[in-house]
Amino acid sequence: MKGAGDLLRNLQRAQAELNRVLEEMAERRVEATAGGGMVRAVATGRRELVEVIIDPQVVDPADVDILQDLIRAAVNEALRKAEAMLAEEMTRVTGASLPGLS
Repeated sequence: MKGAGDLLRNLQRAQAELNRVLEEMAERRVEATAGGGMVRAVATGRRELVEVIIDPQVVDPADVDILQDLIRAAVNEALRKAEAMLAEEMTRVTGASLPGLS
């Protein structure tokens, strides 16, 4: 049963590496902007929004709709980048693409 023991050790090593990568992703950041940099969103590799920065010049009480659109665009792009970063790391660790990570 030496083969089964080796398989178990390999699985344990792979699990430890996946856990390490997931912890690292919580610390890594991606950033996206909208409106020529007027709105900036920062997310973690675990797809958590951690910061939104709005240039005061874009704040116009008479046109809140544009500000909302810029925020939504920046946040969505930051989350897409976080997803891509996570997928890339998981592919590197596992050697294969995982379902649900594009």
